[in-house]
Amino acid sequence: MYKQLIRPLLFKFDPEEVHSFTNSAVKTAFSLPLAKTLSKSLFQVADPRLERKVFGLTFPNPVGLAAGFDKDAKMIDEFSELGFGFIEIGTLTPKPQEGNPKPRLFRLPQDGAIINRMGFNNQGVDAAVERLRARKSQVIIGGNIGKNKVTPNEQALQDYLYCFDALYDVVDYFVVNVSSPNTPDLRALQEKEPLLDLLSNLQNRNQGKAKPKPLLLKIAPDLNHAQLDDIVEIAVQTHLAGIIATNTTISRAGLSTPAQVIDSIGMGGLSGRPLKQASTEVLRYLRQQLPEEIRLVGVGGIMTAEDALEKLAAGADLVQLYSGFIYEGPALIKQINQRLLR
Repeated sequence: MYKQLIRPLLFKFDPEEVHSFTNSAVKTAFSLPLAKTLSKSLFQVADPRLERKVFGLTFPNPVGLAAGFDKDAKMIDEFSELGFGFIEIGTLTPKPQEGNPKPRLFRLPQDGAIINRMGFNNQGVDAAVERLRARKSQVIIGGNIGKNKVTPNEQALQDYLYCFDALYDVVDYFVVNVSSPNTPDLRALQEKEPLLDLLSNLQNRNQGKAKPKPLLLKIAPDLNHAQLDDIVEIAVQTHLAGIIATNTTISRAGLSTPAQVIDSIGMGGLSGRPLKQASTEVLRYLRQQLPEEIRLVGVGGIMTAEDALEKLAAGADLVQLYSGFIYEGPALIKQINQRLLR
């Protein structure tokens, strides 16, 4: 029903406006009687065989919602009813910011892909904290944190520490995002020296808490093996709980969408089906190089249940959806979990 009726209608309108509209529609739908009962039968798969113990947490199933979809933690209760095993909010910054000028979100239907240059648009970490305090769902929450656009890289640590402290009591794990291509110079923080400094200081703050939270790093798919080797060394040295592989790519290789359309869109990170191979290769390489205790989350190009199984076979402990959720709808979550059980 989603792919045949709902998606064709939604895809006739601006992607960002549709995102806001569908979120409002979903929120309204779940306020109606029997909505949760219907959603449970349509989308949820409850089976103890799906449980995964990762980062010291027990996930009811390994399928999560990637960061970027519910940046401001406005839809936690509703998305939890769709069968996700965990939800990652953000990327959040200390101060609210508008992000990049619109239009900044583009569909490539021929490729099953999306290009975005949102630019960490969010209402600020403090507003998200208040929403998380008021949530009813007990779903596992990850807090994806970044820096404000106006904060120079030399002062980025203070932004990350502010977000860490603000979110500490209301999330279950943290993700350090230094890999978005849509904030100027942010990816420079992936270089060895600044990344080691950033993660060391965050981990020191974390270990100073009564109950430290799992600390993860989200990386780009565009890193070469030498850069990935640096990531491995830093992950071990800073005792990371895990790595999320991967963020969006700046590559435009192999697209079916006409070049003139791609050129007219311009800058931004590409997600969806064309990202699958590159992100899986990064995932597989990391699994071969990392010690077993550092766990991996696979994200990028998961459009089918088989895609999710491929990520898990390559070394992922958990997977996340973003573009696949847009193109395939919430039924994809159930399809993956049912395929895992088979």
